[in-house]
Amino acid sequence: MRHTLLQRGLLGMLMGGLLVGTAQARTLETAYGNVEVVDHPERVVTLYEGALDAALAAGVTPVGAVTTRGGDNVAEYVTDYLSANELEHPEIVGVVREINIEAVLAQQPDLILAAAQLPEEQYQLLSQIAPTVVPHTQPLAADNWEAEARLFGQALNQEEAIDEAISAVDQRVDAMSDAVADADVGINAYLVRWMPGGPMVMSENLIATGLLERVGLDVQGGELIGERGVHSDVLSLENLSQVDGDWLFLATLNDDGQAALDSAKQSPAFNRLNVVQNERVVPVNGQLWSSANGPLAAQAILDDIENALLP
Repeated sequence: MRHTLLQRGLLGMLMGGLLVGTAQARTLETAYGNVEVVDHPERVVTLYEGALDAALAAGVTPVGAVTTRGGDNVAEYVTDYLSANELEHPEIVGVVREINIEAVLAQQPDLILAAAQLPEEQYQLLSQIAPTVVPHTQPLAADNWEAEARLFGQALNQEEAIDEAISAVDQRVDAMSDAVADADVGINAYLVRWMPGGPMVMSENLIATGLLERVGLDVQGGELIGERGVHSDVLSLENLSQVDGDWLFLATLNDDGQAALDSAKQSPAFNRLNVVQNERVVPVNGQLWSSANGPLAAQAILDDIENALLP
């Protein structure tokens, strides 16, 4: 019933001419077929962290966005970017897995950028509000963010800006990999996200672990993840030795995870780790390192890597 009423409301807006009409349109191939988008969208809503990142990297400030995973606002690195560039903060129109359709509608968007995982039922509703661009689902890979950013760049008619943003990441990675090789800092590394229940090893197929690999580190832990794809089961404190390498990048998503980590740091099992004794545990922001993606996220992650390995 609620969806029926919403659909009637959308039809009324379309009939009343309140939604932005199609000016010159271009056609994009998306997960839900070909979609016509306006040449110069002015009111963009992003329903995916990677889409928000790509839009900002392309010079477009969305009017609406979803929160970051484990938070009640956009990711901290995005907030920092908006503030540093004196840009308007987007209105929050939902959380990662629960979009508020009415809030999206209120922004009167002329373009919606969504995640590959967007359910078809939601797509059908959103596409009545504005052209909705959904990337094709790809197997988990550390470089997926590049293809997604390029699609979002096409939707925004800002392909050149996205190409430049990705090239800037590539150039920085090349320079850092040379510096890391010269520094001889040790190469074995783990990325662990500490949850309230304990630590989970994160996949080598994330943007963050992909960047660690590209600058010259050897990301470990694949055997602990197995078929799960994104992360391992929670490890007990007794099994922390399984993540003892040259470097341990340690992320938390929220206060509960941080509290659990603070408690674990008092345990003998944690303090026996060689990586702890060698002072090579690197605290990182879990929202950035295990949830975000895009050119701006890549640069922020590289900042953290550079500060740790090349101080």
